[in-house]
Amino acid sequence: MSDEHPARAVSKKSIAAVKAKRKEDWLALFAADAVIQDPVGKSPIDPSGEGHKGTAAIGKFWDNQIAPNTIHFEVRESYAAGSECANVGTISIGMPNGMKARCDGVFVYRVNDDGKLVSLRAHWEFDQMMATIAPA
Repeated sequence: MSDEHPARAVSKKSIAAVKAKRKEDWLALFAADAVIQDPVGKSPIDPSGEGHKGTAAIGKFWDNQIAPNTIHFEVRESYAAGSECANVGTISIGMPNGMKARCDGVFVYRVNDDGKLVSLRAHWEFDQMMATIAPA
């Protein structure tokens, strides 16, 4: 049995599932009432700023934001405490139109007592990411 912090372990599984394009594996990491805020607050990805709540909404988030793109995570630092893990790093995104973008941020994963994700909150600035869009 691993002595790794449960939230850090789930964050690694989430990153691996996204990289490998394994939607069902990724969705299985979440509790039924989980919420994703990526990014936190209002953005074109989440106009209400309330996040994507529940399995169906999280599945749509995958279909719209993850599935069409190639996503690479570079986690430079990781801090685990309580039921959460905060990863500091960069996400590189390859888009189907041949463009690429980068996103620096803090990505916070919170798990419940069963080790399921109840919250994934990504702190990054939409305008800064948009400014990085360039040909691949």
